[in-house]
Amino acid sequence: MTTQRRSGNYHASKWDLRFLQSSFANGQTDHDKHMKRVGELKEIVKCMFKVSEPLLKLKLIDDLQRLGLAYHFKEEIRRVLADMEGNVAYDKDDLYATALYFRLLRQYGFTVSQDIFYGFMEDNHNFKGSLRNDTRGLLSLYEASHLAFEGEQILDEARAFTKMHLKNNHDPTLKNQISHALEMPLQRRLQRLEARWYIEEQERGGGDVNPLLLEFAKLDFRMLQVIHIRDLGKLARWWEELGLAKKLSFVRDRLVEAFYPTIGIVPEQQFGYSREGLTKLGTFVTIIDDIYDVYGLLDELELFTDVVDRWDVDAAKILPDYMKTTFLALYNTTDEMARNIIREEGHNCLPLFKKAWGDVCKSFLIEARFQNDGYVPRLEEYLNNAWTSICGPLMLIYLFFSTRQLITVEALQHLDTSSDLIRLASMIFRLRNDLATSKAEIEKGDVATSIYCYMHETGVSEVVAREHILCLIDQMWKKLNKMGCTPSPFPQTYIDVVFDLARMSECFYHYGDGLGAPDAKLMDDISSMLFEGTGLVEMTKIL
Repeated sequence: MTTQRRSGNYHASKWDLRFLQSSFANGQTDHDKHMKRVGELKEIVKCMFKVSEPLLKLKLIDDLQRLGLAYHFKEEIRRVLADMEGNVAYDKDDLYATALYFRLLRQYGFTVSQDIFYGFMEDNHNFKGSLRNDTRGLLSLYEASHLAFEGEQILDEARAFTKMHLKNNHDPTLKNQISHALEMPLQRRLQRLEARWYIEEQERGGGDVNPLLLEFAKLDFRMLQVIHIRDLGKLARWWEELGLAKKLSFVRDRLVEAFYPTIGIVPEQQFGYSREGLTKLGTFVTIIDDIYDVYGLLDELELFTDVVDRWDVDAAKILPDYMKTTFLALYNTTDEMARNIIREEGHNCLPLFKKAWGDVCKSFLIEARFQNDGYVPRLEEYLNNAWTSICGPLMLIYLFFSTRQLITVEALQHLDTSSDLIRLASMIFRLRNDLATSKAEIEKGDVATSIYCYMHETGVSEVVAREHILCLIDQMWKKLNKMGCTPSPFPQTYIDVVFDLARMSECFYHYGDGLGAPDAKLMDDISSMLFEGTGLVEMTKIL
């Protein structure tokens, strides 16, 4: 009797990894010259911070963020904003300046009240109708409104008011920035991805950025791009040598798509090891998800879950060959990653890695049982498991140890699955994934996604269910915003990484399923971020 297994009908990889392996060893021939110029530009920018006009300082910080340069000037930016906190010296009747001040202070964790916008409201607590003619101010207020906490009605009103008027605004000088903001606000965009767009917008004549900043941004983008494609070339060799995509014909071969989010979460040069490890985690998550979601039989999945939870090589002998191959590769890769962290950082993270993988497989098994039994859980029951099965906690535990920060005993004590910070970012990750993949999952026969669970529980249409999930995502962001402005045991570097994981999910799943069925828009984005300007765009694709 032949056992019937499901198929995910996944598309083959669209990238020629053999070319990636052989071509990305070459460095940038002008690297030394560019490094010298970057050093000169850094000193020039530091002098720009000495300007006396507060609004010019705020505009400088905003441009540095959008151009992807803010990471070079963390100390200078925090010092400027700390001096400004509670000591506003610009025109308080200037909506653009007020909203920019509010947004930047909240982004960097400083205390600033929504009451700062009272002066722009009527006695009936509605925003003044005359503001609709201040396009730049509306755009600034719209961006600021996405830094809201729960219960901040002024900011909720600001978001509705600005969105309504911006949709009907036809200002030719700001039309690109308006459509860009309405598509996704800055608070939910990754700075690395935003930098490419903002550089190009300046070159189209859509801004007034200092030419020296623009020169700096182009050099910095290109230098990081070279580093990233070197990383990818190294990973392509690892992936080829591992051979899992060939041994397991039913799984998705998505190395490049797994690497792409890492350049948004940890783009800086010193985080190469973080990008490497996060990509390896992503490839194993994809493979193991396909085993649970598509190929594996329930009794096999029970065995595999037990072996991973015990982290026992001897116990793996009872597994089917495809599972044995997967577990041994996972075991060896995880062990190597943990040994590297012990050597580089002095922390034994292997026990936490093992627990995290065990939790992931247990959550996958619960979802496999849902599918096998045809059981549709209530939304709350689904989410209590699904924020783990999206693998956010697994990734964030790895990033905690690999991003070269000061790790305190208190922070270690908070590094578990009860951390609200990790849970919120993972929940946004899960809900964004569901919005992008639910149609395909239902067609495949899977009954448990947040959209379908809510439809089944309440009897509403898919359109209404999607609106509900979007409202939940907004609530999660408001809670996350609050945590970003609340004292935490975690280092600021790690808090930034957690936020960027949430932002990654917003960007990666905005147009569809970035892993299951990468669409043309995602492929263009990957080419733009990794290959354009290198002469390698067409050569990397099999298409």
